[in-house]
Amino acid sequence: MMPAAPAPATHAGDTPTMATLLPLLAVVFVAFLVIGIALPVLPLHVRDGLGLGPFMVGLVTGCQFAAALVARLWSGRMSDAHGPKRGVVVGLAAAAAAGALYLASLAFVDAPWVSAGILLAGRAVLGGAESFIITGAVAWGLARAGTPNAGKVIAWTGTAMFAAFAAGAPLGTALYAGGGFAAVVGATALAPLATLAFIAPVRGAAPAHQGASSFLAVAKRIWLPGLAAALSSIGFGALIAFGTLLFSTHGWQPVWLAFTAYAVALIVARLLFGHLPDRLGGAKVALVCVLIEAAGLLLMGLAASVTVAAAGAALTGLGYALVFPSFGVEAVRRAPPESRGSAMGAYTACLDLALGVSGPALGLVAGHAGLGAVFVVSAVPVAVAAAVALQLLRTPASPHS
Repeated sequence: MMPAAPAPATHAGDTPTMATLLPLLAVVFVAFLVIGIALPVLPLHVRDGLGLGPFMVGLVTGCQFAAALVARLWSGRMSDAHGPKRGVVVGLAAAAAAGALYLASLAFVDAPWVSAGILLAGRAVLGGAESFIITGAVAWGLARAGTPNAGKVIAWTGTAMFAAFAAGAPLGTALYAGGGFAAVVGATALAPLATLAFIAPVRGAAPAHQGASSFLAVAKRIWLPGLAAALSSIGFGALIAFGTLLFSTHGWQPVWLAFTAYAVALIVARLLFGHLPDRLGGAKVALVCVLIEAAGLLLMGLAASVTVAAAGAALTGLGYALVFPSFGVEAVRRAPPESRGSAMGAYTACLDLALGVSGPALGLVAGHAGLGAVFVVSAVPVAVAAAVALQLLRTPASPHS
């Protein structure tokens, strides 16, 4: 799930890379605006519109990431075998289909479990769409910018994604307030179709064709940075599933502030410091940043006011900003160059696994110990990722090992 915009002018070498990646970043931004619009309102729709509890909120939210995990098996191989552009196109078409399923769920709001089941199907399709879009976009970016810029490619692609989330949170809330979940559904179905028209004239990258390693072979090489990415991403999962509910339960307004504060801090950090993983080494940067992220989660969980909670969300985003691209640099450096699509698929699958499992699990925590406990508990695996970063420092990347 991490990418961004140009670095400051002091890093002049970043400008050509940014120009090369700009069309892909625009596609990622528009595509993930679809997900961002729904993020703050899905939990409210499931709880208030359908009358279901926190476990179902976590299941509906996490279902997308579980489906994305399964889709990684195909998205990376498609990028390597047929070129990353095809993967992005397939993902956008699937995102439009997810919007159609969201629409179908509205016909059964009087039968909440049926409606939730259709929503789960829509979330699953959207998860597969996300997998193809982000895996294809990162593989496409690596082909254009080169492996030495892997950290920038991953960071900037993710920043475009989080910029879409930041813009989508207030937009989704406004649509929900003005037209209910139906307004959100309309935007979800139409935006991917517009993006397909935008991407059509963009030149694709050549497929790898011969010699690409199998998904499992690549996964064996990148499992350690993948484990670290999974652990550190649980905090992200907690925030997208329960940040809105935490604010709503306490009566803190606006309810989308947690995610927007998180996303804005993440974007700013990547704009200013996105070059550091390539320059200093992924494991070294990640070691510091996971501890910042864990501190932010603790602050959210223990907050007694909207200001403190928003500050905790921003600190969480500040820390996570470089965590995912930093561990991603370690993954890319361990993977064979002819299998970059599979490497990115395997790496981001670790993120999907964490988010898919943590959603329902943290829902159980919320049901038994309250919403604040969700963020305190999620800080623990994030802090454990620091130990994995230390291990990566002891075992330097070697793609030929």
